[in-house]
Amino acid sequence: MTGIISELFFRLFYPIIKFLHNKAGYTKEDFEKKLGKFGLHTPPFTPSNDRVIMFHGVSVGEVNAIEKLVKKTREIFPDAKIVVTTGTNTGQEVAGKKFAGIADLVTYFPFDTPSCVERFLKNINPTDVLMAETEIWPNFGGKCKKHGINLYIINGRISDRTFRSYKKLKFFFEPLLRNYTGIFTQSTEDLNKFLALGANPETTKRMNNLKFDITPPEIDFGFEKWGRVFLAASTHSGEDLIVYNAYKKLKEKYPDLKFIIAPRHLTRLEEVKSVVKDFCLRSSGESLKENDVMILDTMGELGKIFAFADIAFIGGSFNKTGGHNPLESVIFGKPVISGPSISNFKDIYAIIQNAGAGFVVKTPEELFNIADKLLSNKDFYEKTSSACVQVFKEQQGALDFVINVLKN
Repeated sequence: MTGIISELFFRLFYPIIKFLHNKAGYTKEDFEKKLGKFGLHTPPFTPSNDRVIMFHGVSVGEVNAIEKLVKKTREIFPDAKIVVTTGTNTGQEVAGKKFAGIADLVTYFPFDTPSCVERFLKNINPTDVLMAETEIWPNFGGKCKKHGINLYIINGRISDRTFRSYKKLKFFFEPLLRNYTGIFTQSTEDLNKFLALGANPETTKRMNNLKFDITPPEIDFGFEKWGRVFLAASTHSGEDLIVYNAYKKLKEKYPDLKFIIAPRHLTRLEEVKSVVKDFCLRSSGESLKENDVMILDTMGELGKIFAFADIAFIGGSFNKTGGHNPLESVIFGKPVISGPSISNFKDIYAIIQNAGAGFVVKTPEELFNIADKLLSNKDFYEKTSSACVQVFKEQQGALDFVINVLKN
């Protein structure tokens, strides 16, 4: 019945759906792919009887989450065909860059109607489908089960708000969740939510979070550290002044405090220079011995500079960028502070906040207050730093978990 209704509504509103996609920047070829078609502009993917492993990440955040897993899958299963799908054009752009030369095909996930899904599966012919986070599509799930395709939710999570809505419709979601071969969640809390919605308890397990399966970069350069360091990482326009003002107030209380600012884009270097005063450039070879402020104007060093910081502000969070990855700091045991805009990494922030390893503030005043507490209260700082280390211990192992599922 769900299939008939969805097909009917799709056909009825087809002109509107097509118009909205065109307005949102999707090309005619993009739209055709969402219909499950592979026409003249894109060579059809014609798999043989080989294993075809498909990964789906709806947008940029999910694509980032599965990056290491896709690459590891290529390494472990060199003869398999790998397909990566996304639901948005920004996700498609990022996936195309990340998986060039790794995936055999990067394309769009089909509209969830029986006809679109059937065409898509006929063209792709997957043996295993791994859907990142919370992707529950009635027709796609039903068709996978019908064709004997292994279908998994990986890195699964459900927000409290979404869970409250879904719980009222358990009668609808329970049969849909039973289409999945396995549901693997980020946390025990998420696992219990899926079970409460009717997921099979025998095949629903905690896997932890793929985004935590990283290792700290090797520090392959010397860096002289003098005093404690407040690092402002990946700042965007407008954030430089917010963090610099906080630093100046902190400097009055903590004379040993140094400041490093790393703009997200080096094209903004002159803008940053106009905000901070009496600075040195990392590229000049000067150190923080003679200077209180350094602008990181080199490429490829930020991920390693976190090792020398004491606290870090993560940029893109006091504007509408959606934040950047806080784990680059947390992995070194360094507490992080971010502004309120963290949509790109909201699942990560939820975990590190809950663990006491990081802080999300709403105002510049709150930014100063948290930084002040970390610098003034040694016990509080050590507790937060220890939480950074512990959260990684608790969350790692997800990558091997999924690889073992594919092996078995």
